[in-house]
Amino acid sequence: MKPTRVLATLTLLTGLAAPAAFAADAAASAPGGAAAAACAQDVKTLCPGVQPGEGRIMACLRPQRDKLSEGCKAALKAERRQHRKEGAPPA
Repeated sequence: MKPTRVLATLTLLTGLAAPAAFAADAAASAPGGAAAAACAQDVKTLCPGVQPGEGRIMACLRPQRDKLSEGCKAALKAERRQHRKEGAPPA
């Protein structure tokens, strides 16, 4: 995955703290939308109040991997596989 796409994915994930309707619309139309949509509730539950941007949402989720929903884990794993396949470092 190209660095700009990684940045777009992380930006999308950080935007999931926004209202659910916005998150659903953004997730459906943006790159990495499957992971963002699958992790929306996890972000709301595990990272309330975390300010979006600069990887803060992912930094919040990473140490809580054992608490992530199965759907979120699967979506993030698929995204990491895609990163490796395309030769880009995972986010």
